Amino acid sequence: MRPAGVATALYGWMERFARDGIAWDWDSLYSACAASGVDAVETDPTPEKRTILDRLGLQVSASYVGMPLTPRYADLDVDDRLLPVAERLSAAGGRVLIVNSDAVAGGPSQEKTSAEVTRQGENLSRIADLVSPLGLRVALHNHADRHGSAADDLASVIEHADAGVGLCIDTGWAMTAGHDPVQWAPEHPSRVFALHLRNQSRNVPTDSLAHGELDVTALLDALPDYEGWLTLELWHPDTMTPTVGMVEAVRESAALLRASVGNRREG
Repeated sequence: MRPAGVATALYGWMERFARDGIAWDWDSLYSACAASGVDAVETDPTPEKRTILDRLGLQVSASYVGMPLTPRYADLDVDDRLLPVAERLSAAGGRVLIVNSDAVAGGPSQEKTSAEVTRQGENLSRIADLVSPLGLRVALHNHADRHGSAADDLASVIEHADAGVGLCIDTGWAMTAGHDPVQWAPEHPSRVFALHLRNQSRNVPTDSLAHGELDVTALLDALPDYEGWLTLELWHPDTMTPTVGMVEAVRESAALLRASVGNRREG
């Protein structure tokens, strides 16, 4: 395994700042990420944001777009909702556009009919063709909280999408939906384009990647050829009581990942 580095998604940071009553702007948020020791952030790199990121020495690991994927392709409005983000990501040096299958009425992905699963895969293939000239690949992020819904999303990629479409395995959502993300990885290693890493005990997120039921070592071992980003998506919701701040939690998790990767290279 030779990953691009350690990155962080931003949702958990925003939630933790809100919980702690901390007002933030992009400068203070990215500065906190830099203080945690990550190499990159997952964000939509608008010109304003890129100025801050460049000053802090942070790269852009990926960008994330949530949208319904089961309607007809002509109704997805990709030119307005997705393509501008893809263009900014490409200009910032990113290589993977992460797409989430939102429910049509909003919220997490829902169970789909077989026709909708097929159409989602076909739509993802067309999106991949659209952004390929920008040097980007597309990864579907699993954001379903039910077993069947998560299986539908997995099938839409593996069974119905072209090879230019891969998976962003989100360990937290996979576990919440009753799946073992460590099983997904070796079953489809060539289709894993991105990782969102969070540990949990049952469905409750833990402070950092070091604690919980996820076997981080087994997950990394299952992806020996992975060269993408190791993206942390720690989350401290009201269902748990954090014992450390977000900067410390991310720093501890990043150190765990770097040590694990280093051990594999030495081996």
